[in-house]
Amino acid sequence: MKQKKAWRVVREVIDEADIVVEVVDARDPIGTRNLKVERLVKESGKKLLIVMNKADLVPKEWAEEYKRKSDVPMVFISARKRKGTGILRKEIKKIAKGLFDEGKEKVKVALVGYPNVGKSTIINVLKGKHAVGVAPIPGYTKGKQLIRLSKKIWLIDSPGVVPIDDFDELVIRGGFPADKIEDPVKPALKLIKHILETRKEALTEKYDIQEFESEEQILEAIGRKKGLLRKGGEVDIEEAARYFLREWQTGKFTLFGREEKREEEFQWAYSDILEEIERELLLDPRRILWKFREKIEPSNVKRVGIKEIEGFTVGIATGFKKCDGGIKLLEKLTGKKVIASECFGKKWKGVIVILE
Repeated sequence: MKQKKAWRVVREVIDEADIVVEVVDARDPIGTRNLKVERLVKESGKKLLIVMNKADLVPKEWAEEYKRKSDVPMVFISARKRKGTGILRKEIKKIAKGLFDEGKEKVKVALVGYPNVGKSTIINVLKGKHAVGVAPIPGYTKGKQLIRLSKKIWLIDSPGVVPIDDFDELVIRGGFPADKIEDPVKPALKLIKHILETRKEALTEKYDIQEFESEEQILEAIGRKKGLLRKGGEVDIEEAARYFLREWQTGKFTLFGREEKREEEFQWAYSDILEEIERELLLDPRRILWKFREKIEPSNVKRVGIKEIEGFTVGIATGFKKCDGGIKLLEKLTGKKVIASECFGKKWKGVIVILE
C-alpha cells in the first residue's frame, strides 16, 4: 500500500509539473535512474532534466563523458557543496524558455528520485535567496507550496520520492543486509550488470578480471579471487555473491576506488567554549575537560572546534568511535602535530588536543 501511495504522489507531481528534474546519485547513475519515472515523464509530454548530484565524488572526465553520451539534458552538481547549482538554474531557464515560446505563461518545476539522492537539499539550494514568495493557489494540496524561482518559473516544494519496489534494487542500495539474503546471487548479478553499464573498469581493475562473457563469470572470478571455495575447488557462488554485496553496501567497493572516498563530514562547533579557554589561557587538555565536560559530551554527530591561542592550537573533536579518529582529523585540518591530548567518552569518543 505504501508503494502504491508513493507512486501516486510521484504521478501527481509529474502531472502537475512542466519540467521534471530526476535527481540521481552520480556515483551510481545506472542504479539510481528510474526508467519507469522517465517513461512516465515522456508519456505525459513533460520536459525531463537529469541532475547528477554528489558529482564531487566522481572524476570530472568520467562525468563529462557520461553526459556526452546521454540523450537527455543532464547537469552534474554537488548540492552539499553548492557546486554547479548555478548551471542547474541556467539549464532550467533554458528549458523553460522553450515552453514560454510555445505560449506557456508560467512553468512549474518538480524534483523526483529515490530516497537519499539529495532531492530536498537541491530544493533548499534552489529556494535559497532567489525564492521570493509562495503561490496562494486555491485547492492546492495541503503541505505543498509553489516557490517562486523567477518571475515565471515556480518550484513545486514537494519532492516525488520514488519507492524502491524491486527487492534486488533494495539490496543494492543497502536496504537489506547482504548476510541475511536467502538468495544473494540475483541481486549480485544485477549489481554487476549496473557496474558494467556504468564503469566496468571498477570490476576489472579491483579483481584483476581480464576476460569474461557474462555477469556469472565475473561473480565466479570474484569468489575464486577471494578464496570462497567449496570442497573440490568449486566456487561457493552464494558466498561470493554475499561477499560482493557486502563490499558494495559498506562502501569498501565503489565505482571509482580511492577517488570516491567520502570526505569527513562534521559540524563546526565549540566556538564559545574555545573563547572561554582563550580568556582563561587554558592549555592543559585535562583542565579543559574538567571544566567543560558536560558541554562537550560526545554523541554520534561529529563536531569540531579549533582556535589559535598564544602560539598553540587548541582543538576539540567529538563523535568518533575511536579517539584516534578525532586526533587524525584535527591534525589533517590544521596541518600540525598533537603534543598533548585527552580522550573521553564511552560509546562515542571525544578528544581535546594541543597542537604545536
